[in-house]
Amino acid sequence: MTGRRRTRTTSSASSASSASSRPARAAALAACAVALCASLTAACGIVPGATGGSGDDPVTVMTWAPQDTDATNKPGMPAMALAYAKWVNAHGGVGGRELKVLTCNDHNDSVGAARCAKRAAAEDVVAVVGSYSQFGDSFLAPLEGAGIPYIGGYGVTNDEFTGTMSYPVNGGQPALLAGLGKALAAGCGNVALVRPDSIAGDQLPALLDAGLKAGGHADAGDQLAAENATEYGGQAERALRYATAAPARQGCVVPALGDRTDTFMDSFRRVRASRPDVRTATVLGSVDQTVINATGGASGPYEGAYVTGWYPAASDPRWAPMKKVINEAAFDDDRIDPADAGVQTTWIAYTVLRAVLEKIGDGEVTPDTVRRTLNDGLRVSTGGLTPTLSWPYAGRLAGVGFPRLVNADVTLQVVRGGRLVAAGQHAGDRHGVADTTSVLERAEVS
Repeated sequence: MTGRRRTRTTSSASSASSASSRPARAAALAACAVALCASLTAACGIVPGATGGSGDDPVTVMTWAPQDTDATNKPGMPAMALAYAKWVNAHGGVGGRELKVLTCNDHNDSVGAARCAKRAAAEDVVAVVGSYSQFGDSFLAPLEGAGIPYIGGYGVTNDEFTGTMSYPVNGGQPALLAGLGKALAAGCGNVALVRPDSIAGDQLPALLDAGLKAGGHADAGDQLAAENATEYGGQAERALRYATAAPARQGCVVPALGDRTDTFMDSFRRVRASRPDVRTATVLGSVDQTVINATGGASGPYEGAYVTGWYPAASDPRWAPMKKVINEAAFDDDRIDPADAGVQTTWIAYTVLRAVLEKIGDGEVTPDTVRRTLNDGLRVSTGGLTPTLSWPYAGRLAGVGFPRLVNADVTLQVVRGGRLVAAGQHAGDRHGVADTTSVLERAEVS
């Protein structure tokens, strides 16, 4: 059930003798029915505001993310999607439509990602919304083959910024790494990047280097690490050796290992004692307040570190509507952390979906009508959490291979007293926001 218009049929069980004896009455009834449908649409079974003209057809979408894996896990994203649907349906749906959310676990592998996409097509969803997967080359082709738009993916792969049916709400890893590089350029000596030995990880060095170059800094040292390792002593030792090779300036270590960043920092803490002091920095998604707490808070390695994110800090009042939904629909679901970038991205993605459905109004809701609405200049306000979102055919960053990247803003945060807080005027504009568009325009992305 996807919100498509149903075709209603009628049949007659009248006997031949009845039909022949009452032709005038049958004709009159038929004429009356046609006239009634023409003048009173609702009297023919169509409820105003219902999807595709059928009040009992829900609008079906899907949200996927990896869960219960040995590497990156994002259980809060499907949990937030289900909470949003529960809340919106309790408040009358969207324009009278029920919202149905299917979830899928991609298991953090290419086969799982492809299976989720194929299931989305088989279930006739109208969109995939607010999802995470590192395997864009596995899931985008099946979605495009079925004509299903991908709204508000996490932005973990560059593929999400190239596909014509992808509608990202943030700048993904490209913006985060570019913004972080620019923020570190002035204050760091050697910069060591520790990143996954994976397809997604292969895209990170050029992005960090673009930001460093924009600030007049040399490229980072690129150090690979297994994504699912249980300790990173060797990688931490090599990163420290590189970062401290030029003692005239304090070096910086940038771990970008997703959920394994805290594992790296455990190893890093043990091996750094005999080394000169270095600064650490990373991107939201690799570290959050929970990780900072687990690694020592104010006395830990993140104190003073810059962290780039896409959105305002979790304490910002602009998140109040999202927190209200969580409190009302999922107050006891500990998978949903309002400070988690995946949860926040899912909220914004469903904000976009709601704007699409409201724009369609009483019309038919299908993958095609959702896609056309997004392509026809729809502008979506997110309450100041992002710039107004819109998706032209090719954005400003098309020349460097990111035609779908329409929001390159990053927020700069810093760890002070063991707490992740907005960096404010110390980085970016007076609100702590930096637009990385011009930096990314010069990125050497393969």
